[in-house]
Amino acid sequence: MSLTHDGPDAIRHRLAPLRGRQYWRSLDELAQTPEFESLLQREFPREASVLDSIGRRSFLKVMGASLALAGLSGCGEPAKHLVPYVATPPDLVQGKPQYFTTAITLGGVATGVMVESNMGRPTKIEGNPSHPGSLGATDIFSQAAILSLYDPERSQAVLNRNAVSTWSRFLESLEAILADPTAARGQGIRILTEAVTSPTLAAQLNAFLARYPDAKWHQYEPVNRDNARAGAELAFGADATPLYHFDRADVIVALDADFLSSVPGNLRYIRDFSARRRVRDGRSTMNRLYAFESNFSLTGSVADHRWPVRSSLIKTLAWQLAARLRIAGASEHHVENNAVIPDHDLDAIVADLQKHRGGCLVLAGAAQPPIVHALAHAMNAALGNVGSTVNCIGPIEEAPVSHADSIRALASDLHAGTVGTLLVIGGDPVYTAPADLDFEAAFQKAATRIHMGLYRNATAALSHWHIPQSHELETWSDTRAFDGTVTIQQPLILPLYGGRSTLELLAWMNGARSVSSYELVREQWRAQLGSDFERAWRQALSDGVVPATQRKVIATTMRNPLANGETMATQPAGLEINFLPDPTVWDGRFVNNAWLQELPKPLTKLTWDNAVLISPATAAKLGLVNGDSVEVTCNTRRVTGAVWILPGHAADALTLHLGYGQSQAGRVGLGTGFNAYSIRTTNALDVAAGAQLRKTGASYPLACTQEHFSMEGRDLVVEAPLEEFSRDPEFLRKRVEAAPATSLYPEKKYEGHAWGMVIDTGACTGCSACVIACQSENNIPVVGKEQVLNSREMHWIRVDRYFSGDLENPEASVQPVPCMHCENAPCELVCPVQATTHSGEGLNEMTYNRCIGTRYCSNNCPYKVRRFNFLEYSALNDPALRLRANPEVTVRERGVMEKCTYCVQRISRARIGSEIEHRALRDGEITPACAQACPSEAIVFGDINDAASRVAKLKASPLNYGLLEELNTRPRTTYLARIRNPNPEIKDVAETRV
Repeated sequence: MSLTHDGPDAIRHRLAPLRGRQYWRSLDELAQTPEFESLLQREFPREASVLDSIGRRSFLKVMGASLALAGLSGCGEPAKHLVPYVATPPDLVQGKPQYFTTAITLGGVATGVMVESNMGRPTKIEGNPSHPGSLGATDIFSQAAILSLYDPERSQAVLNRNAVSTWSRFLESLEAILADPTAARGQGIRILTEAVTSPTLAAQLNAFLARYPDAKWHQYEPVNRDNARAGAELAFGADATPLYHFDRADVIVALDADFLSSVPGNLRYIRDFSARRRVRDGRSTMNRLYAFESNFSLTGSVADHRWPVRSSLIKTLAWQLAARLRIAGASEHHVENNAVIPDHDLDAIVADLQKHRGGCLVLAGAAQPPIVHALAHAMNAALGNVGSTVNCIGPIEEAPVSHADSIRALASDLHAGTVGTLLVIGGDPVYTAPADLDFEAAFQKAATRIHMGLYRNATAALSHWHIPQSHELETWSDTRAFDGTVTIQQPLILPLYGGRSTLELLAWMNGARSVSSYELVREQWRAQLGSDFERAWRQALSDGVVPATQRKVIATTMRNPLANGETMATQPAGLEINFLPDPTVWDGRFVNNAWLQELPKPLTKLTWDNAVLISPATAAKLGLVNGDSVEVTCNTRRVTGAVWILPGHAADALTLHLGYGQSQAGRVGLGTGFNAYSIRTTNALDVAAGAQLRKTGASYPLACTQEHFSMEGRDLVVEAPLEEFSRDPEFLRKRVEAAPATSLYPEKKYEGHAWGMVIDTGACTGCSACVIACQSENNIPVVGKEQVLNSREMHWIRVDRYFSGDLENPEASVQPVPCMHCENAPCELVCPVQATTHSGEGLNEMTYNRCIGTRYCSNNCPYKVRRFNFLEYSALNDPALRLRANPEVTVRERGVMEKCTYCVQRISRARIGSEIEHRALRDGEITPACAQACPSEAIVFGDINDAASRVAKLKASPLNYGLLEELNTRPRTTYLARIRNPNPEIKDVAETRV
C-alpha cells in the first residue's frame, strides 16, 4: 500500500478545514487512496484463493516446524533420558499446573518470572509479584522466551568445523589448549561474553583470570549503554546507576528517553508511571510528561506534550534547560540563537519543573552523549530531586566496562594476530559488532575459535567449535535485576537439545571437572544465606529473590559537567541516522522467534521486517512513498531497505532498527529485513550524521496490520484534557452516543456471575505484552508474512493505534481490542450451526468442533475481532509438537473461527478450586492472560454482578464507555476514556484541536 500519489501536501490540504479532534489510523486512510477504499470493501482482502500469494517454498516455510511450534508450540523429540514417572510424586497432580520462580534476562538484566509447568513441561510464563523488576507483569520478550525454549532450530549438536562432533572431543581439544606450555599463563586466550550480572558466572570468570592471569575477558552488548555510565562519571566522578521513582514524580522531562520500553527496569517504571495517569475524580494528582525525541516511541505516544527533535539537537535542548535552571557553566553560553523549541514553551517547562521542586524528573536516553546524561543529573540535583524521585546505586554488572572500548580492544588484538584462542559465550559479534572493526575478518585470524550459543549464527558458522548452550529455563544460574536484586534461576526442564551450561564449562576450565551448575550456584550463596542455609535456599527459590542483594543507594557529589570546556552542538548537515533496537526482535537475538516477528510494532504496526523510517516532510522532499526501496549511505557504507513514513518522526532524520538482515538464522528469521549493523560504527553507535538517501526505483512489500479489520473510520478512542474533566466529570455523555433504550433482543438475567472487563486507555502504553500473553495462553498460530499481507493474522487481541492532528507532530492514541462479549451479540444470531452461543454467565462462547467456517459471524461483528483459520498453521502430525501447548485450550484445525474467550479455562480452573474449598470465588482470583501480563494494570476483569468488585466500580466511573454503543450490542468489555494533562501555558498545535 502506498501513500497518496498527491503526496503529504494533499493530506495537509484535507486536514486544514477540519475542526475538532479527527482520528486517523494511517496516511492512506487519511488520503483515502484507492488502495485503502478497496481494502475496506472486503473483509479479507486479496482472497482469490487460500494459496493465492504463497509459492511452494514460502508455503513450506509457513508449514515448517518453527512456525508450527509457534501455533501449536512444541519442540523436537525430547531428550532420551526424559522418561515417564513410575511413581508419581505426591505433590504432582495430573491436570493441575505447578509454578516455579526464576528469571529471564535481556542484556544481562533480569525480569523475575513464574513459569507454569504441566506434567513437567513448561508452558506459560507469568510475572513474579515478589520481584522488583516485574511486580507480577511481563514484557513481550519474557512471554516469548517459552517459544525459544522449544524452538527446534536451536543448536542440537556439538560442531567441529561445521561437522557433528561430541562434547568429550571438544573437552579434549580445550584441555590441549589449556595445557600448552606456551599459554601457561593464558597468553593469547580471550573470552567474550555479553553483559554479565550473574555473581556465579562472574566468580567463575574471575577464577579463570586468576588461574591464567594473561588471559583477558571482554564484554559486548550491541545495544549501547556506555553513555549513561560515562555521563555518571562526568557528573559524579564515579560509576553510578540512577533509579527513578516515577510514582513520586509530578512533572517528567524525557530527553530522548523511552523509559517505558527500552531501559532496564521498564516494567517497574511502566507500573509507577501509569499509576499516576489514572483519573477517578476531578481532584486528580495526575503527572505531566514532556517528551523530546526523534523517533516516535511508546513514551512519546503517552506524553502530554511531545516535540519531534533530531537526536543531535537534544544536547542543545538540554543546555537550554540547564541555562534556565542556572546550572554552573551553562548560562555562560549563548543558547538563544540555537533554539530547538520556542522560548515560550521552554520557559513554561522550566516554570513547571521549578513549581514541583523535589517532585519532578529530568532523564536522558541511552542514545544521548555523556554530557546530556551529566546535565540531566545536574538538573535533578538543582531541582532537589535527588533522594526523592531519583537515587543512585552502584553498577549492577559484576564487572562494569565500556562495551564499545572492550570490543574495540578485542578486534585490535585479533587484527594484530595476538589472539590464539577466542571463546565467545552467547551473542553474535560477527553480525553485531560495529562495521568499522571488520570483526568478521578479525575473528578468522584467531587460531582457535569457539562459540557457545543457542543458535548456529554467523559467529558459530566461522568457529572451529560450536557448543549448544542451555536455555535459561534449562539450567541453574543467578542474575541481577535493574536494582541489583538477585534471583536464583532454576531449570524447568532438562536440556531438550543437549545444551551445555556456561557455568559448567567455565568450572571445567578452572579444573573442576565434575561439578554441576546446581552445586556452583549453591556454593556461591552458601555464605551469604547464613547458617540455616537449606531453609534460606528454599525460601529464595520460592520467592524468586535472594534477600538483601539490592544494590545500596550511594551518596553522590555533583561536579560541574561543563568544566571541561564542552561546547554546544551545531546543526548537522545532511540526514541523520538513529540506530535503535527493534521493538520486537531487539538486537537480533529474537529473529527466529515467530511470535515476536509477527507481533505488530507499536507505532508503525509493521511485522516481519524493519524499515527506513522517515517523516512525512522528508518523504515529500525526496519524493518517497511507503515501500519504496532506498539506498542509505553513511561514510561510504551502504545498506538498502524499504521506506516507511511515520507521522511525528523528526524531519531530516532516519531511524534504522537493528536485528534484521541476518545471513545465518533459522528459517523464521532468514531473509527478513536489512542489516543496519553494516553501516553502524564505533564512533556513531547511536546517531550518525551526514547520511544520504537514494531512491533505487524498486519497491518492497511491507506487512502492516494497522488498516486490517478497520471499523469504517469511526472514532473509537475518547480523550479529553484534565481541565475539561475536572470542570465536568460527566463530559463523556456528551461525546459518546448512548445505546438505544429499546431492543429486539430478550433481556437476560444473570443470577450468578456475570463476567466483564474494563480497559483503562489512560493507563495503557501500547506495549503489546497482552498480545503475546494471549498467544501463549491460547495456542494461537502464526501465519507468516504472506498471510499477514492478506490480512489473515490470528491474534485474538489487537492494539489499535490512532493519530490525531497534523502530520509532523500528531498525538498518538492506543486501544486494545479483544472480543467485546456483547450482551446482544450480532454474531450469535447468524451462525447456522450454533457454534457461537451465549453462556449463562454472559460469555460469548465458541464451540470450535461445531464451526463449519461460514464466516457469517465475522461479517456480522462490528468490532472485527474474530479470526478465521484459513490454513492448517499448526501441524498436528508429530506428537512432540504438543510439548509447549497449553493443555487447557483446544488446538484448532483449519476452517474454524477463533476469538477471545476471556480465558474461560482460567475461569473454570478457579471455579473448580473454589468448589473444592467450599467457598465463593473472590474478586481478583480470576485473571485473564492479557490482564496478568499488563505492566500498567490497565486491564481489569471480574464479576460485574459483584458491586464490590474492581470491575463493577470501574464500570460505574463517569469515564466508562463502550465501543459503538449506538449499535446496542451492549459490550461486556468497556473502556475508560483517556485523560491528558497538558500544560495550559503551552498552546501547541495539538491543543488547539481539542
